[in-house]
Amino acid sequence: MAKPILLPRANGQLEPYHMTEQVIPTPKGTSFAARTAYAAAHVVANPLADVHPSSDCAIDWEATLAYRRHLWSMGFAVAEAMDTAQRGMGLHWEATKELIRRSVAEANALNATVACGAGTDQLQSGVTGLTLSAVQQAYEEQCAFIESIGGRIILMASRTLAAIAKGPEDYAKVYDAVLSQVSQPVILHWLGDMFDPALTGYWGHKDRSAAMNVCLDIIRRHAQKIEGIKISLLDAAFEIEMRRQLPAGVKMYTGDDFNYPDLMLGDDIGYSHALLGIFDAIAPVAAAALHALDDGDVPRYQSLLAPTVPLSRHIFQAPTQFYKTGVVFLSYLNGYQTHFKMVGGLESMRSTLHLAEIFVLADTAGLLVDKELACTRMNRFLALAGVV
Repeated sequence: MAKPILLPRANGQLEPYHMTEQVIPTPKGTSFAARTAYAAAHVVANPLADVHPSSDCAIDWEATLAYRRHLWSMGFAVAEAMDTAQRGMGLHWEATKELIRRSVAEANALNATVACGAGTDQLQSGVTGLTLSAVQQAYEEQCAFIESIGGRIILMASRTLAAIAKGPEDYAKVYDAVLSQVSQPVILHWLGDMFDPALTGYWGHKDRSAAMNVCLDIIRRHAQKIEGIKISLLDAAFEIEMRRQLPAGVKMYTGDDFNYPDLMLGDDIGYSHALLGIFDAIAPVAAAALHALDDGDVPRYQSLLAPTVPLSRHIFQAPTQFYKTGVVFLSYLNGYQTHFKMVGGLESMRSTLHLAEIFVLADTAGLLVDKELACTRMNRFLALAGVV
């Protein structure tokens, strides 16, 4: 594009930005051979539904499922109903059940892979008198639902358990009970407090090393029921330390949206697989990189992913839990949905400057697949934001 786009910058001025010619073609292909790669997918809100965003949600099911088909077509597995789908931040359990039901049916029809988040969010937050038994039963209800429709389970961290547990023995009691009853191996999920402050002190310790030991003890007791664990702590050294202590056959899934290229590449001792929210936003480039890794072309793998890291670090900057806004904004810019609206009204949770920088960084990484469309939509967004 010859004509630059005027973008607001940190100095308070509008400055011309000349877009690059870089576009990474969207690859099509089978699942990746060298690494298992789950993309945690977002949901598309129905902008025409008359619902109050603070108390209910409405999903555009066709657009939501179309994006999952897009991810599957590139070789990704889909991690469904996770925090990227605004679980606990606009997406309640009743809507989640319908999302899981539809996504599993779609995956089965396409012979694709999906794993679904099971948590305890049907329990009302802030209700006093909740017990460990109630948390266990909530987990069991969600696990039973997912298994009843043929889905795989990602056992999510529980805000309620974090609120009522008195120590690591309470986590062990709940997880021991739930893991003893699942029919198929699950993926555990350790989500850090930077993603959800309500999960501070998970596993019964604020000290991360002590918490890891509790988690590893549970994994060792139930290794036959655990496919792997995803940790989202944004600490590469800690992930590697834990990865090296996992029992044989239990995978480490990186959830580190800051350091994923190196963690997936690994070292002489091992590597991490991936279950990442950023894959939703950088899917074409990530898929091309993972296919390059399958071919043993490490330089191409690294060169493709390197420009995505500044984008990811920007999208996931503090307050990290609002990274979903940037993910959905990119989906809008690229034409995968017709609007920039989110369940819970979360489209308002990042500044205009933040979103303008996403535009620049995505362009640099080759992620704006239709430059004309992206510019049109960026200008439309800026006009609505009062940028003239």
